[in-house]
Amino acid sequence: MLYEIVSERKVTYTTIIKNPDDMYKLVKRYAQAKKEQFIVVTLNTAHEPLSVRIVSTGTINRAIIHPREVFYPATQDLASAVILCHNHPSGSLKPSCGDKVMTNRLIAAGQIMGIHILDHLIIGKSGYFSFRENGCLLEGDEILKLSLKDFVEGT
Repeated sequence: MLYEIVSERKVTYTTIIKNPDDMYKLVKRYAQAKKEQFIVVTLNTAHEPLSVRIVSTGTINRAIIHPREVFYPATQDLASAVILCHNHPSGSLKPSCGDKVMTNRLIAAGQIMGIHILDHLIIGKSGYFSFRENGCLLEGDEILKLSLKDFVEGT
């Protein structure tokens, strides 16, 4: 069972995320936001949703993201994995260079913490872009090849 904290009240969901379509159904209402919002869905070891949390609200074209804020809900929920999501108020589903760098920084941070990032969706009114479906997530040894410069530049 999934709980979403919205204005200090819990909303119950009874869904299991099996693919990006399931995830989009869960978060598509955030696509309407006029400012960029970064959302973290925490998952247990069976990949069942535990919570949905907005961890950053930015401007019309940018949200500031830090691993500390992204992984805080996961540590609170004792989650084994997370799915990242953010909207593009412009409606574009194309990831920016910054989106790609930030996602890979978060994957590396999650690997250190033992929290797996299953996917990152960019959502809009017309649908979504899945980093996993489009081969944009670093995995395994690719993460180890990131240099210190990759982390500092994305800060």
